[in-house]
Amino acid sequence: MSMRHAVLASCLALAIGHAPPAASETTAQLLPETMDMLRHAIATQTVEGQDQVPAFAQYLADKLESAGFAKSDIEIIPVGHTAALVAHYRGSGKGKPILLSAHMDVVAANSKDWTRDPFKLIEENGYIYGRGTADMKTDAIALVATMMRFKREGFVPGHEMILVFSGDEETEMASTRVLAARYHDAEFLLNADAGGGTYDDQLKPVVYEIQAAEKTYADFLLTVTSPGGHSSEPTPDNAIYRLATALDHVAGYAFPVQHSDITLASLKAVGEHSSGPLARAMLKFSANPNDAGAAAVISADPAYVGQLRTTCVATMLDGGHALNALPQRATANINCRIFPGVSIDSIEATLTKVVADPTVKITVQPPPPVQSPPSPLRADIVAAVTATVHERYPGVDVVPGMSAGASDSLYFRNAGVPSYGVSPNFGKPGDSFAHGLNEKLLASEVPAALDFWHSLLTKLAK
Repeated sequence: MSMRHAVLASCLALAIGHAPPAASETTAQLLPETMDMLRHAIATQTVEGQDQVPAFAQYLADKLESAGFAKSDIEIIPVGHTAALVAHYRGSGKGKPILLSAHMDVVAANSKDWTRDPFKLIEENGYIYGRGTADMKTDAIALVATMMRFKREGFVPGHEMILVFSGDEETEMASTRVLAARYHDAEFLLNADAGGGTYDDQLKPVVYEIQAAEKTYADFLLTVTSPGGHSSEPTPDNAIYRLATALDHVAGYAFPVQHSDITLASLKAVGEHSSGPLARAMLKFSANPNDAGAAAVISADPAYVGQLRTTCVATMLDGGHALNALPQRATANINCRIFPGVSIDSIEATLTKVVADPTVKITVQPPPPVQSPPSPLRADIVAAVTATVHERYPGVDVVPGMSAGASDSLYFRNAGVPSYGVSPNFGKPGDSFAHGLNEKLLASEVPAALDFWHSLLTKLAK
């Protein structure tokens, strides 16, 4: 080949490699489609027992295919009555793939107890209401919409991006285990179901946390049995009363205060940008974790008690077999969120000691609990997340954080994949009522999520 032809070939290859992408799609243009998808998502009752997750996964798969994804790049993986969704956004082959995690299922909601229909997206007073608005169909839809946007724009990332959406994060996490087993050879995972920003009461941004650690999730079943008998002949050996006494002991016990570099950094950041007794306690505790008074103030706040200690709380109760019979059995589920580094065996031993009744049987519920070691703070991720957050809120502190609850990240961390919770959402502490009545999210967070994911993934996947 002549020098002239070589130069022309080189220029042609360069031109092809840097061909201008399709016209950029704005968030404003994408928002109506996103809201339509979110309405469909909220209306699909992906709660346990309804078998609607596979249908929802197919809906998302169809949307991705309509935007240009090859059918061969989309897979719905059946897992019992649920399913996982995987979608590959092919890159140019740079390094290992980046995993993008979300879950499609939601906690059950009793319509009779809600002010509004939990399975209808309703916008009022600056909020969107519905089961899954906060946890976490809004972010799942925002991720899918962002992938569709990238396809239409012709974006070619360096790293392949893979959507790994689980179908039973709120229950058994069986689909999560399948995904982690298949996709453990990855650069890192970004989880839309953790981390995020905090507003004060005036909706002023306080801090943004990158979730780099989370607690272990474990359920313990307390079981009390008795011979029973006729209710007209009561005996001191009443299974329900003995269980109630055991639960009183659990309710009155507080696990020891603990801390890590991650929790101290996040409490310090929140304290520096807040006011009042709680903020002062956070600053005192971050400076001196042995300050019992500061720990007591923080522990009194439901939004922050989980940052200081393991928590165990009764969540379900069952007892008796007939209205006119003494109970032969009574059970209660104790849900524990365990501080990183604390063993399951030690929690079981503590509960046994606290209950102080050898006739109360304590057993760990399946699936077996999994430890979730903290992920190292990668400089490239921290820099990209910080820059993206500052595009919306210049100067707000971006710090590492620990989730008091468990997420899909725990199985990926155990598989060796560094995992980071980077939800785009900002909200006031305790404001969303996720898992509770009248779940809601600030409506402003929907377009903000579209901006966030487009910007962050452009930086990290390039």
